[in-house]
Amino acid sequence: MSKKILIAGIILTCSLFSCQSQDEEKQMVEKKLFGKLAGGEEVYEYKLKNSAGAEVKIINYGATVVSLMMPDRNGKIEDVVLGYDSLEGYVNDKSYFGSIVGRYGNRIDKGKFKLDGKEYHLTLNDGENHLHGGTLGFNKALWNVDSATSSDNGSSITMSYLSKDGEEGYPGNVKLTVVYELNNDNELSINYTGTTDKPTILNPTHHSYFNLTGDPNNTILDHELMIDSDNITPVKKGLIPTGKFSTVENTPMDFSRGVRIGEFINADYAQIKLGFGYDHNWVLNKHQGLQSKVATVYEPKSGRVLEVFTDQPGMQFYSGNFLDGTVKGKNGVVYKHRTGFCLEAQNYPDSPNHSNFPSARLEPGQTYRQTTVYRFAVK
Repeated sequence: MSKKILIAGIILTCSLFSCQSQDEEKQMVEKKLFGKLAGGEEVYEYKLKNSAGAEVKIINYGATVVSLMMPDRNGKIEDVVLGYDSLEGYVNDKSYFGSIVGRYGNRIDKGKFKLDGKEYHLTLNDGENHLHGGTLGFNKALWNVDSATSSDNGSSITMSYLSKDGEEGYPGNVKLTVVYELNNDNELSINYTGTTDKPTILNPTHHSYFNLTGDPNNTILDHELMIDSDNITPVKKGLIPTGKFSTVENTPMDFSRGVRIGEFINADYAQIKLGFGYDHNWVLNKHQGLQSKVATVYEPKSGRVLEVFTDQPGMQFYSGNFLDGTVKGKNGVVYKHRTGFCLEAQNYPDSPNHSNFPSARLEPGQTYRQTTVYRFAVK
């Protein structure tokens, strides 16, 4: 072999490895240790970024969004979700800040439901009812990180969790995979897929508390909310659905045209009193199994706008009624009454116990799918 051919081969080989190295560097998502659990398991934080300067930090404990930095109308980038500075805060958390909740998001009456004639009894963790998957639901699990990549259009992370047969009383081994993606249009999308080896129910959701002012010392009462819905599933004591539907027209529950959250939040109205404010499921008008815009929130001072798109039949709007000043969050800020709101795309609460509600049943061989997108803009 001539020296020229040998040298050319070496140059070509080095060039290929150089390209591969640059590509690998491009695909890196910033990762750092967030803390250790009592058993010594390490929890990591992953930072997703885009070209617009927005970023989201996610930990693999609870597949939890711990920070979401978005610009205001003047370009100032601030954190628009509540949370904690340390892993200890999330381990002890009872508010589900930023987490994926399940197996069943929301409430199940008395923690009971039937499948094929067999009654299942779930953990009771909300008085006499079951809430958000129980005491050790998805939000308290250590998730596997399957991949974390960046591209020209943003960054994404894929996490998965195997919920074993009998966990919190649920049947079947269920594997749930969640993909968070932050793109250059300031959209945070959450894609869920789930499978089971035994008939079961599955209804995960995302539980970030938003405050679009960027300062959790402010309440969310001046945020203007629109929900594309004509009906709610009204609740009884314990915030369990009655099984009926009720119109929002001419009631404090009507957000069809955009209303200040604080406008009617203390109204002398039965549903408001039962929820201590808003903590209800809105029946979405555009549910056709397609991804549709179902809600818009506008915060006048910052100019931030949040739009929610989902393929789910319902959305729980929660106005932070149980935040009471006892929780110390990020930067030492105490989270006071109504300093965050949640928009949780989901099936209806207690759906397994109401035949007229959409089914949450998942069979072996089927794949559960959900896509929900939180799109941020300014005006």
